[in-house]
Amino acid sequence: MQDKLNQLKKLIGRAVDMERAASVLEWDQETYMPPGGGEARADQIATLRSAFHEIFASDEAGRLLDELEKEAAGLDYDSDEASLIRVLRREHERRVRVPLELAEELARTASLAQQVWQKARANNDFKSFEPLLAKTVELKHRWAECFKPYENIYDPLLDYYEPGITYRQIDAVFSALKPPLVKLVKDITARLDVVDDTLLSQPFGAEGQMAFGREVITALGYDFERGRIDFSAHPFTIHFGRDDVRITTRIVEGIGSSALMSTVHEAGHAMYEQGTSPTLYRTWLDQGASMSVHESQSRFYENIIGRSRPFWRYWYPRLQAIFPNQLGQVDMETFYRALNRVQPSLIRVEADEVTYGLHVILRFELENDLMNGRVSVSDLPKEWNARMEAYLGVVPPNDAQGVLQDVHWSVGYIGYFPDYLLGSIFSVQLWEQMLKERPSVPAEIEAGQYGAILDWLREKIHRHGMKFTLPELSERITGGPLRWEPYMNYLQTKYGEIYGL
Repeated sequence: MQDKLNQLKKLIGRAVDMERAASVLEWDQETYMPPGGGEARADQIATLRSAFHEIFASDEAGRLLDELEKEAAGLDYDSDEASLIRVLRREHERRVRVPLELAEELARTASLAQQVWQKARANNDFKSFEPLLAKTVELKHRWAECFKPYENIYDPLLDYYEPGITYRQIDAVFSALKPPLVKLVKDITARLDVVDDTLLSQPFGAEGQMAFGREVITALGYDFERGRIDFSAHPFTIHFGRDDVRITTRIVEGIGSSALMSTVHEAGHAMYEQGTSPTLYRTWLDQGASMSVHESQSRFYENIIGRSRPFWRYWYPRLQAIFPNQLGQVDMETFYRALNRVQPSLIRVEADEVTYGLHVILRFELENDLMNGRVSVSDLPKEWNARMEAYLGVVPPNDAQGVLQDVHWSVGYIGYFPDYLLGSIFSVQLWEQMLKERPSVPAEIEAGQYGAILDWLREKIHRHGMKFTLPELSERITGGPLRWEPYMNYLQTKYGEIYGL
C-alpha cells in the first residue's frame, strides 16, 4: 500500500506544483505585471491550469485511487493516508466530469476578465466588462451541467467551495438569520446619531497605515519569513505552500480603518495556510478545508479580535503615536465606538459587522437568480442597485461602487459569496468554544498576547488542512452543527450595548 501511496503523492505533487506556479503568475498579475502582459499571462495560466486538470483527471490517478481504496478500509478516518485518498477521490471525480477544453477556457477567460474588470471599475464602465462576464457565466453554466443531476444548477458551484453543502441548506440558514438581522439593522438605524465615526474620515497616511498593519499582524502570528504584504485593487491572500503565503491590502482615502481591517482579515487567511501540517506538503491537502472555514479565520481575527475593546486597549496608544494629529486628542472608547459604527453602506469589504451579512445574502440570492436564468448579465447593474436599496436602503451612485465592486465574478468565483457569511457564523461558534476551554483569552488579548489563540486554532483547524469538511469540523470542535443563533446573539449583545438597545 505504501508504494501506491508514494506513487499517488508523486503524481499529485506534480499537479500541485503546476497549480502553485499558476498562482505565482496570478499574484504577479495583481501586483507588478505591466499592463501589456495580459494576454500572454492568460495563456500561461491556462496552460498550467489545464496541465493540473489533466493530472487530477488522469486514468493513472483513478487507477491508483481504486487500488488504494481497496487496501485502505481499515485506516483511521482521521489519518493523513485515509484523508488523502478520500479528498483526492472527490477531486478526481470532479475533474473527470469536466472536459479539459472547458477547464482551459475557464482559466484563460478568468485571467483576461480580471484585467478587464480592473479597468472597468476604475473607469466606471460596466459595458466594457459585460461581454467577458457574460462569457464567464456561460462557461460556469457549462461547468455546472457536467454535474447533472442536481436539484439546483447553483449547487455544483456552491459545492466547489463548500463540499457537501447545497443551496437549500445555505438558504435555510440565511432565511432564518435574515429577519432578526434586518430588525437589528432597523433598530440601530433609528439611533445612528448615538455613534460618530467622522474621526475615521481624516487623511491617514498610507505609510503609517501599512507600518501599523505590519506591526499588528506580526504580533498576531503572521510569519513574514514565510510571507509578504503588497498593495492590490482588491485585498487577497495567495499561497504557494505553507512556507510562502502572501497577502495584499489597499488604502482607501477617507476610510482610516480600511487598510488595517483588510490587512488583519487577510492575515487571518494567511496564518491558516501557514499552519497546515508539514506532513501534508504537496498533497493538495496542504490548504484550507473550504472557503467558509477560511473565512471563519479571517473574520475571527478581523472582527472578534480586531474590533474588540480588549484589542484596542492594548493597541490604541500605538496607533495614536503613529497618527498624533488625527487621534492624539481622541480617547479609546470614542475610537472603539467609531470603528464599530453601524451604517448601511455601498461596499461589502468596508461594511460593518451588522450590515455585512445583508451584503452577502444579496449576492447569494442574486447569483442563484443569475445561474437559474431569472436575471441576465445585462440586467445586473439594475438588479444590484434595486436590491441594495431594498436590503440596505442605499443606492450606488455608479457601477464602480455597485456591481463592479468585487473581484469575484471576474475570476469566475460564482458560488463563493455565501462562504463569507457562513464563515462569520462559524467564527462565533469557534469563539464561544475557545472561551469555554480558555476563559483567560480576553485578558490575553488585552495584554497583546495572541500565542495561545493561534495555538488553539492550529490544533483545532489549521494543522488539518483540507482533511475535514465544515460540518465535520463543527462537530469535532463544537460538538454540533453550524448554528446561526450564536452569531446573531453576538451581534445583538455587542451592538445592543454600543447603541443602547
